[in-house]
Amino acid sequence: MHMIVYALVDAPSRDSALSAGRITFDRLVGADPNVAAVFDYYATFDEEDTTVAGQARWGDLPVVARVDSDDGERLLDRAWEATEAEFERNLNRVKEALEEQSDEAIMRDEDLARHAFHQVGAYDGPSIPLYDEYARGIRHRERLDRILDEYEDCWIVPADVHY
Repeated sequence: MHMIVYALVDAPSRDSALSAGRITFDRLVGADPNVAAVFDYYATFDEEDTTVAGQARWGDLPVVARVDSDDGERLLDRAWEATEAEFERNLNRVKEALEEQSDEAIMRDEDLARHAFHQVGAYDGPSIPLYDEYARGIRHRERLDRILDEYEDCWIVPADVHY
């Protein structure tokens, strides 16, 4: 499956931001030997040689944008809306399982209830669309706001990932 993930990076220029974003995505696909892969591969939106990922799949998105620009605000809003939607979807599955299933059914993982429990608690992977420059998932608004305040020159870099 494919999804768009976003990296928030602190960088002095567009090129530096794109490079920092790629380092973040490299970590997420396991290119760093000290970090386990959570996605299979990625494509940034400047890659024109692919027919199955990036622009070919999702259309024309900015390759990188300052968060305080119009494009950056749109990308950040899109990333945060995806974060909230995925959390709510999984949390609702958890609530339904707790209301409707027996303990034994949950233990057997009928209807993938335990998978939803895991996704609600995940720090990375398909349930987390937004990351900081160290490939740590941004799971709540306070952390996002703290990053936006701390990064001197904040940029957002989208990538299409496969999992």
